Amino acid sequence: MLKKISMRRANAVLVGAGMLFLAGCAAIAPAKPEDAVAQRAKAFWDARSAGRADKAYALVTPSYRKVRSLEQFQRSFGTTFSVKDVTVVKVTCEVERCVARTRIDVNPALLGVDVGTVSTHVDEVWLLEDGQWWRHQDL
Repeated sequence: MLKKISMRRANAVLVGAGMLFLAGCAAIAPAKPEDAVAQRAKAFWDARSAGRADKAYALVTPSYRKVRSLEQFQRSFGTTFSVKDVTVVKVTCEVERCVARTRIDVNPALLGVDVGTVSTHVDEVWLLEDGQWWRHQDL
């Protein structure tokens, strides 16, 4: 009888641990592609605005990184503005392609002229490759 109770308790512990594991996995990986792309698009622009080109570069497609170095990637972006705020407004997805519409508030660097903060929207393509979403970067 004691052995049966121990087996039930062990089974209950295993079931509970399995449920916690699955809940943890669900919390780590977004359930929908739109959510995953929104998180990665925000991370890309947060890295750019913080001057962390290496972190932004890590979010572009592996195929781009095979043919362009981090230095080449950095040179493709000027330093003519500073990003003040980034908001992913909308993400629309197909099977292996999403478009993230991102609002970017910037302060343009114009010599002797203070134009304040300017808002713009950018539509970016994100591609699914090897189970991960990557920002498409033109060559």
